[in-house]
Amino acid sequence: MLTPFDKQRRLQTIFWDSEGVLLINYLPKGPTMNGQYYANLLAQAREAVVQKRRGKLSRGVLSSQDNASVHMAWVSKQALKDTGFSEIDHPPYSPDLAPMTIFPI
Repeated sequence: MLTPFDKQRRLQTIFWDSEGVLLINYLPKGPTMNGQYYANLLAQAREAVVQKRRGKLSRGVLSSQDNASVHMAWVSKQALKDTGFSEIDHPPYSPDLAPMTIFPI
């Protein structure tokens, strides 16, 4: 059974920088996030940078993304290039960097 809270949940995408929030987008009820939808969000994020952070686009914008399917889609990768954003690679998983789990003896 769905609670009233469950009926209201929607995917929220937020773009921000060190100065604050640039863009908040709520996925409409019905469609799912896909590469084309995310590519359109990147274009909106670029426009938000142009409008709200004058001069930052010319200095370079770094984007940190994970390996979600919408981020890895060809159309998303192309849109990232078209915006002029540079992608920051995630470091590979390392057991040395993983949080330590302590088991009782």
